[in-house]
Amino acid sequence: MLVMLLPTGGISAADTPSPVTVSVTDTWPQGDDITLGRNQNFYLRLAYRSTAPVGIWLRPYFHGEPAKVGSSPSTRYSGQGEALGWFFFMQPGDEVDEIRITAGDGRLDHTPVVATYPVHLTGGFEPAADEAPPEWVERLRDRDKAQQRAARQQAASEPVSAGSIAFFSAFMLAMFAIGLLGLAAPAWALWRWRGLWRGLAAIPAAVMAWAVFNIVVGVARDPTSHNLWPFEILMFGGFSAASMAVLALFRRIFRRSA
Repeated sequence: MLVMLLPTGGISAADTPSPVTVSVTDTWPQGDDITLGRNQNFYLRLAYRSTAPVGIWLRPYFHGEPAKVGSSPSTRYSGQGEALGWFFFMQPGDEVDEIRITAGDGRLDHTPVVATYPVHLTGGFEPAADEAPPEWVERLRDRDKAQQRAARQQAASEPVSAGSIAFFSAFMLAMFAIGLLGLAAPAWALWRWRGLWRGLAAIPAAVMAWAVFNIVVGVARDPTSHNLWPFEILMFGGFSAASMAVLALFRRIFRRSA
């Protein structure tokens, strides 16, 4: 049976009382001064005890400032058991000298630091060595994947509320209306306006033409390249419609004063 492999001095509880306690019982790779391979994860085996469902997150720091890392998500934990935390460096050469472990509901004022773990880690430039992780990494990682898969299946099986359908329908209708207005308004102005005002209307017209062309060409090359195209239409269409509204207002004021 695996016992505490790290010195207890390496873990300190937060000063404020908390219904959640978390401790580090093992890491992989092990050591006090470690250079990770490029994109290699640093894993922490966590023992927790909680009186209510909480999430547990890792917050790596260097010299008191948050480090640039990608870190593990969290499911909800309650009672007593084990959790797996991990993170990796976003770019080689970065360092970590402290890992703060937070637990709570995810809100800043309800997710305090419940433990810290001092260790010096450096992001390496070379690929990680081909070494099999220990049993606990594989076991806890597989358990987390199974829990996440079950949560997705449960969410997908829940019926969609009428409010959600109405909101989605309203959003899509608004997106279509703004996109259509962003295209039609400058086209109408190019047809009806003259002189300087026509030249100014050509700017939002060119922006919308470029946006539509970029989406059409991008999707033709790679169907997954513009998965957020409704937001692109909303953004560029909103810019075009707002620009044309401002131009129309100034044109009306100018014509009245003339």
